[in-house]
Amino acid sequence: MVASGFCMLGRLRALLEEEDGASIVFIALTLPALIGAMGLAAEVSYWRLHQRGMQNAADAAAIAAATNGGSNFVAVAKAVSAHYGFQDGAGQVAVAVSNPATATGCTSNCYTVTITDRVPLFLSQVVGYQGSATVNNQKMSTLTAGAVATSTTAYAYCLLALAGSGKQGITSDGAPSTNLNGCNTMSNTGSTCNGHNLNASVGNAHGTNNGCGNIQNSNVATVSDAFAGRASNIPANSCASYPQEPSKKNDPALPVSNQWAGTYTFGSVQMVCGDQQLTGDTTINNTVLVIENGQLDTNGFALHGSNLTIVFSGASNNTYQHIPTGGGTLDIAAPTSGNWSGVAIYQDPSLTKGVDLSAAGNSPTWSISGLVYLPHSSVTLSGAVSKSSTGQSCFELVVDNITVNGTGAIFQGDTQCGAAGLNQTKGGYRGALVN
Repeated sequence: MVASGFCMLGRLRALLEEEDGASIVFIALTLPALIGAMGLAAEVSYWRLHQRGMQNAADAAAIAAATNGGSNFVAVAKAVSAHYGFQDGAGQVAVAVSNPATATGCTSNCYTVTITDRVPLFLSQVVGYQGSATVNNQKMSTLTAGAVATSTTAYAYCLLALAGSGKQGITSDGAPSTNLNGCNTMSNTGSTCNGHNLNASVGNAHGTNNGCGNIQNSNVATVSDAFAGRASNIPANSCASYPQEPSKKNDPALPVSNQWAGTYTFGSVQMVCGDQQLTGDTTINNTVLVIENGQLDTNGFALHGSNLTIVFSGASNNTYQHIPTGGGTLDIAAPTSGNWSGVAIYQDPSLTKGVDLSAAGNSPTWSISGLVYLPHSSVTLSGAVSKSSTGQSCFELVVDNITVNGTGAIFQGDTQCGAAGLNQTKGGYRGALVN
């Protein structure tokens, strides 16, 4: 019996000393925690990647809203967010866009975008994490990304189509030689450039920009006419008659007083009546030349002017042409101070007839420093605009609408408009993240 007891004790000791299978027991006890930890690590990594994508979308959407700066900035921002894979209302995605007066890091022109999404839980529930929301009995974690951007007026325009007539502001069809290098353009309606983008630095349009500019922006806020108020500086009409150039063989010739050649010195303002025609190269400096009910026919000669503004005014009817015309050259540098600072050529905004130009920059050639203001004119730009021989590298053309053909070019851009006395029209927006 004693021997039997010793035998049982030996077997118990052997069992206690046996280690086979012990690790299985340990693994069985710790496996849920291991699975939970691994699952939580995997899910946290996914959440981080997903939120990074959300943040990229929010940043891009906020910049797009600030860049747009118009009434449809919400739609623009949501479209950009959807492009990044976060469409408002799809699944659990919500995209909120606003334009508050101020925001974190932003004191004005603020645009905020907040993207919220919910992702389902999987193995992280093993360690007791229950998420932050329940949707259709599915535990989910809520992720949020936000961005704040601000907008500033970004672009000075050397070509502005006011499009008050409702026509398309800028048009170009297959213009391979066109060069608006260094020039930003704006149309208050749409822009269409087929076959060539004009080589403009930035092309903006309130409607759709279809191919105009190296950078092309649509849905940009309209730009107001900053120069219409200069009309208050036009003196009252003192003309008694308006001689016109002969259109038929037996028509009377222009009076000698309406024919120009040589150098002229006037006071600060000089009013002339009817058509004016150059009969030789002409120089007129330091004056505002007001042409009432007449055109300026360069007639193959050059008109040189420093500190010169040419104003077309008079009656808005089909009897008179209020335009520069003829071959030769307009070599004009606008005044750099005073009521007409920066203005080289100005059509009275009350004129709506007799104002169209069919070969701007070509008949005559334009060498102009300053503003050419033709607010109700349909213009065809078919020549190369260069700076005046006596002026700065500064040019702005304001029209109702413009067609740019194959040789249209504006080379000097706007690098010296401050020195030229011209406060260029500015518009469009550039968005930048602030938070």
